[in-house]
Amino acid sequence: MVAELGGFGGFFDPKAAGFTDPVLVAATDGVGTKLKVAIAADRHDTVGIDLVAMSVNDLVVQGAEPLFFLDYLAVGRLDVERGRAVLAGIAEGCRQAGCALIGGETAEMPGMYAAEDYDLAGFAVGAVERGRALTGDAVREGDLLLGLASSGLHSNGYSLVRRIVESAELDYHGPAPFDGSRTLAEALLEPTRIYVRACLAALKTGGVHALAHITGGGLVENLPRVLPHGLAMEIDAAAWEIPPVFRWLAEAGGVPPDEMARTFNCGVGMVAVCAPDHVEAVRAALEEHGETVTTIGTVGPRVPGGEATHLKHLEQAWPGLSSRS
Repeated sequence: MVAELGGFGGFFDPKAAGFTDPVLVAATDGVGTKLKVAIAADRHDTVGIDLVAMSVNDLVVQGAEPLFFLDYLAVGRLDVERGRAVLAGIAEGCRQAGCALIGGETAEMPGMYAAEDYDLAGFAVGAVERGRALTGDAVREGDLLLGLASSGLHSNGYSLVRRIVESAELDYHGPAPFDGSRTLAEALLEPTRIYVRACLAALKTGGVHALAHITGGGLVENLPRVLPHGLAMEIDAAAWEIPPVFRWLAEAGGVPPDEMARTFNCGVGMVAVCAPDHVEAVRAALEEHGETVTTIGTVGPRVPGGEATHLKHLEQAWPGLSSRS
């Protein structure tokens, strides 16, 4: 960064970050209706982490190192303490991602938003040396899939979550029915895990052929985004333990396993597609940076007319629940 906060724009020098011939990669996202939970619970210190996470995780899956981040906070009425909490979370997210917070905008818009409502958007820019971007073209039959554990719901599916909470007549300030050590708000507002440092370390092993950030659409819809034509991924849904929050949502909301798998990350927030002879080195690099890693599947040929992602043992992973026919 070569300019201070407060100007009309932020400057960043990629050469100062160690790049020789960088290609810039940009991403933008928001937090979605998870903000409605934060507003209802009057807890705003973690949604900024979510904001950063959703963009920087999208950068690293393309092989890019996040360089800088900007935020946009729109409010009905500016509450200084609440704004300070939100921005503190954004700063913490940037710290976790190793990128600079070089600016942002706060807009007060009564009439557009109710007094207590607000919305967040984030914009991240990263860089990768020319020719080193991850495109998925390197994925081969026989590659193994390493699933990195999520920290919870991350920032997807909250419209459904809120309907289930309302239907169950639960209080966000009361105990979480799936975690007696926390309130429901604390559990549901657990921030999105930021995988940047771990994934950048894994890339240095030379064994990562692709990375997939598991957001809305779950494993079913996000993994095909990194698949070359003619290949498919087979996922063993019983390979990892489904976290309690997802089991509770499925049972309390009567949500079948196949819909859960297309709505939530179900415990896997990032997937690394690895060459078989490098998988242990990749696993070691990820675990060294604090990730919980499980082998969850393989890459194989795609059957003509078949699905790009096949989840086997789905019923066994969700005992007591049945998928829709």
